[in-house]
Amino acid sequence: MCDKHDIKYYVRELLTIAAPIIMGNLGFILIGVGDVVIAGRHSTDTFAAISIANSIVNCIVTFGFGLVSGISPLLSNYRGERKSIKKYFYPSIRFAMILAFITMIFTMACIPVIPLIGFEDKLVKPIQEYMFVTALSTFGAFLHSCLKEFLQAFEIVLFPNIVTIICVFLNVLLNIILVFGFGPIPSLGVIGLAIASLIVRYVMGFALLIYCYMNMSFRNYHEKGYYSSLLKIGAPISLAVLVEFVAFNSIAIIMGRVSGVYAAAQNLVCTLTTISFMVPFAISNAIAVKVGFANGAENIPDLKTYSFVGVVMSVLFMMCSALVFSSFPKPIVGIFTVDDNLFKIAVPVMYILSVFQVFDGLQIALAGICKGVKQTNIVLFANFVAYWCVSIPLGYILAFKFNLHLTGFWIGLVVSALILCSIMMYKLKKYYVVQYQKQELE
Repeated sequence: MCDKHDIKYYVRELLTIAAPIIMGNLGFILIGVGDVVIAGRHSTDTFAAISIANSIVNCIVTFGFGLVSGISPLLSNYRGERKSIKKYFYPSIRFAMILAFITMIFTMACIPVIPLIGFEDKLVKPIQEYMFVTALSTFGAFLHSCLKEFLQAFEIVLFPNIVTIICVFLNVLLNIILVFGFGPIPSLGVIGLAIASLIVRYVMGFALLIYCYMNMSFRNYHEKGYYSSLLKIGAPISLAVLVEFVAFNSIAIIMGRVSGVYAAAQNLVCTLTTISFMVPFAISNAIAVKVGFANGAENIPDLKTYSFVGVVMSVLFMMCSALVFSSFPKPIVGIFTVDDNLFKIAVPVMYILSVFQVFDGLQIALAGICKGVKQTNIVLFANFVAYWCVSIPLGYILAFKFNLHLTGFWIGLVVSALILCSIMMYKLKKYYVVQYQKQELE
């Protein structure tokens, strides 16, 4: 049997959960990458339209996804306390479906506002069409997210992520058929991308639902305290993620008003950073589960070691990612576009992105620890200060006062990531001190 004080044990335990999540997260992102690649090959206008539309939609759906992400750490803490958690299956689904309905309504409500924002006239209709179809896909997306979190609390991560990988290929196939046309199916352009995403999201959601019914038995259960606990943990996470997403996507919206090509460049760069981000994000999920279990069991040594090992794993990976991005910026950008204007804008940003990567890996690992110990308010506070008090104002000044454009905004993002890490590290250090003092008194 492995010695629990051996670092290799903790690495192996984290990777057991993280590896399938990494596979699934990369698959989930590759679904988005498929959209970006197909859109870029179709036309720069199609690329710009989905970039702007997703920038707006992401700001809405991210809040709901953040609330759903509270399911896994909460149920992991319950497991650590030796409570039964199967009974929370139906409450979790009800919670997710309510959020999906609210998200759909907000997305629909934004569609009439699009012509008033100031985008190029040729982009307005495609943006509206894409948002309308995307709004209808929210129930499938939230069902998948909810059940993935529920299964993750049991440390069941392989099947949900295999489903995601399969759907990568399904999405590419549907995109090619619907965007460019095939046989009797006409070329649908932007709306074809949206329809493909809608189909894939419902397939992913119902696949996990069928899996749960085939492998577990559930009973209907009502507990108002569960919903309030989810909101207590999930709301700060959700608002923190929303703050971050709105910051990133507002850059696309702000620069998109200057020219659609800037929105396309921002989407391209964000797609790249999101691909690499999925690995530390998966490690962060594993940290939240393991730290949450240790926290519920009041096992402070395990809590501390899982935290340290997870942070090191996350940062080391992002350092390797940064090296790749800074060494091969042109070939990497060339995967997504052949447009010379996009090359001129995106390649210089890649070098700044490389620096951002390292701090981004650190901050998401720290956020996973905060989720595990149910200290999520600090994540919200840190995100708000870093992105809205520093990043966006600084980026705006550099972009328009110093004519750095998109590069200026990314310099602001690097500064914000450094601040974000500093705040969370300070808070977690205080938390650990309190826990050790409490244990010594007992």
